[in-house]
Amino acid sequence: MPPALAAEQTAETGEKSAHAFRTISEVAEELDVPQHVLRFWETRFGQIRPVKRAGGRRYYRPQDIELVAGIRQLLYVQRYTIAGAQRVLKENGVRFVQAVGRGEAVAAEPLVQEAEAAAPDGTLAASDRAALAEALRELRACRTLLDDLRALPDTEA
Repeated sequence: MPPALAAEQTAETGEKSAHAFRTISEVAEELDVPQHVLRFWETRFGQIRPVKRAGGRRYYRPQDIELVAGIRQLLYVQRYTIAGAQRVLKENGVRFVQAVGRGEAVAAEPLVQEAEAAAPDGTLAASDRAALAEALRELRACRTLLDDLRALPDTEA
């Protein structure tokens, strides 16, 4: 590894310092995200740009790790879609998403359609189910009224 990327290690613990570069496997383990997901996110979020050395080996800087942690928070915890997380990045900037990754900021709740699209099993919250059931009752009542109107004899002819 080039000296510029060499991992700084603390003498007491033998662990890397907070300012050291990390490999993709270290970042994946730290954030509990598979390596292939990190590579995929690089294709969807142009702001993720780890340093690449000969052979394509990736080295993540601390700010890269904070950004990936913020994206992870948006996607996995707050249930944003990829498009929603991209919008948060575009509207609020990289520093905001890094702050989300550090736990210093919280993004607004995703839009309803994003939250529903993100539900893996297609279930809705009880309040959403109740609202839909009420709307269905109202639609059925409207349908009954229309059917009754159609059944009336034409008196204007």
